[in-house]
Amino acid sequence: MSDFAVQQETCHRFGAAFRAYDKMEKVGIALETLSELPLNALRVTPVGGVSGWYIWGGDYSAASDFFSPLHIAHLEDYCGLIIPYLGLAPGWRLQLAPGHEDVWFDENTANE
Repeated sequence: MSDFAVQQETCHRFGAAFRAYDKMEKVGIALETLSELPLNALRVTPVGGVSGWYIWGGDYSAASDFFSPLHIAHLEDYCGLIIPYLGLAPGWRLQLAPGHEDVWFDENTANE
């Protein structure tokens, strides 16, 4: 099954709109934290080649260098667990850990 088909199924499962992306769009990712749990992600409104996704492990930091840009095309190499969720529209958030999947819509995130 293609990535887009899996993502559409994920959106359907949570009653979310599917929002396509280009694999050359970027995510903000905290690479140094990806070994920490839970894995967190949220999507804000995409702007100028940025998908709107921000991904980190463990605790969030407001430090200006917390996130690094990464093209979605390379995301599988660093954080394949997030791929099924990439079609979720802005405003959606998630937390993943072994035996745990929490996916929800956050109105505040949708307006960022």
